[in-house]
Amino acid sequence: MANKPISMTQVRRIIQLKSAGLSKLKISQNLGIHRKTLNEYLFKLELTGKSYQDLLGCDEAELAAIVYNTRNTPQPDSRLDALQKRFPSYARELKAPGVTRQILWQEYKMNNPDGYGYTQFCEHFSRYNKPNKATMHFDHRPGEYLQVDFAGKPLYIVDRQSGELIPCPVLVCVLPFSNYPYIEALPSTRQVQLFSALNRCLESIGGVPRNILSDNMKQYVSKNDRYEFKFPELVDQWSLHYGTNLEATRPRKPKDKPSVENNVHIGYLRVYAELRNETFFSLFDLNKRIKQLIGQHIHIPFQKKPYTRYEQFTKQEKSFLNPLPSEPFIIKHNTKGKVQMNYHVILGEDKHQYSVPYQYIGQRTKIIYDEENVEIFIGFERIAIHKRDYRVGGYTTLDEHMPENHLRYKQTRGWDADYFMAEAAKIGDCSVDVFKRVLASKEFIEQTYLSCKGLKRLSEIYGPQRFEAACQRAMKGTRVNYGMIKNILKKNLDKQQDPHGDIFAIPKHDNIRGEESYR
Repeated sequence: MANKPISMTQVRRIIQLKSAGLSKLKISQNLGIHRKTLNEYLFKLELTGKSYQDLLGCDEAELAAIVYNTRNTPQPDSRLDALQKRFPSYARELKAPGVTRQILWQEYKMNNPDGYGYTQFCEHFSRYNKPNKATMHFDHRPGEYLQVDFAGKPLYIVDRQSGELIPCPVLVCVLPFSNYPYIEALPSTRQVQLFSALNRCLESIGGVPRNILSDNMKQYVSKNDRYEFKFPELVDQWSLHYGTNLEATRPRKPKDKPSVENNVHIGYLRVYAELRNETFFSLFDLNKRIKQLIGQHIHIPFQKKPYTRYEQFTKQEKSFLNPLPSEPFIIKHNTKGKVQMNYHVILGEDKHQYSVPYQYIGQRTKIIYDEENVEIFIGFERIAIHKRDYRVGGYTTLDEHMPENHLRYKQTRGWDADYFMAEAAKIGDCSVDVFKRVLASKEFIEQTYLSCKGLKRLSEIYGPQRFEAACQRAMKGTRVNYGMIKNILKKNLDKQQDPHGDIFAIPKHDNIRGEESYR
């Protein structure tokens, strides 16, 4: 039997519907009574032996005697009254560091051995706390707000050279009225990346909402308490450019922006879960895939509504957005730097080095940079421009900025066995055999690259035909090296016919001892 008895009105309705021939399922659905509870009451009514029409004629006292009795009616429990009196103090103690429900229950049981077990203790305590956890429903107006937040977990790209996993913070934005989302992975959470991403967000939705609401992030809010918040000058400039108002939530109050908090969770389901087995080597490819997944998500109907986020946004909200300005807001910074002996200047914010023509070594420069580009000036002359790279401690170097000897050295760093074998294949089969034997002549193959470079140089000086002939002649020996090929070419032996067929065969003579000499 249920702990809480149903009302006499519900009992009479059960009798009425049963006498009308309705099934137990229909009665349960109509009255909102669990089927097990309904069966208990029907069992009691059937024990009387009366028809349902006769039971309808019974007064309330007679029906109460049938369906309510001491055995099935819950009796007051003094333990609950005593426990409920403790709940206000338990709620205060639970806020103290290290205090858990388990600890409170253990202390309760020590003083009340006959008290509730842990499960019932937690159940009653949860019921006490429910009114304190009430949430408020917000009715959002179209185009009124854009809520902004960073997801708690990053996504990752892989550095091609080192294989290092590079974390990328994820910005989540949402229009609460239509639940239309925008999600983008960023190289960092710095102010320039945040507001450049917000530029792209507004471009994506095709308009500007009247307010932008964010939490207490330091890139967005310089001062925030319960009743007042202030924004940095750069943030105010951004809001003026787009003609929107900035707002911030109260500190440590995530429920002030529930829509974006919910969309962070949806992002985990629709984006993070889909990407967990995929690998990306650039932020561009990662965001391209995120955009594809979000494009699918906005066309999925709401669970309890017959329309999608895209339909809600395009039909009921987009027209309420203010128009975009003609140009996006660009945050530019400038700093100074000196050209180092390695003909690079350091952008201190990223601790990344960018090359300039080596002729400017030692000169002082002005660096102007934004999210995308880094420009380097001496006076009014721009001497270099680079795509911005956020790798800490990295180098961005253009070949045209390097001295000739450095450029040649850089080219040699691309040597490997495949490179030299490909070069040999362009000359001939004997050349391939010579390069193979030279590459295999050392324990560490890298030690043979200089010899291979020398052989390649000989083929360029003497031409491929003579080099192939020299290799054919040298292959008759037991070992081959760079010096042997060089001597053959230098002495023009590749042009001579070998009268003995094998220049390296040793003629027989009396000085050679046979195997008998070693017995």
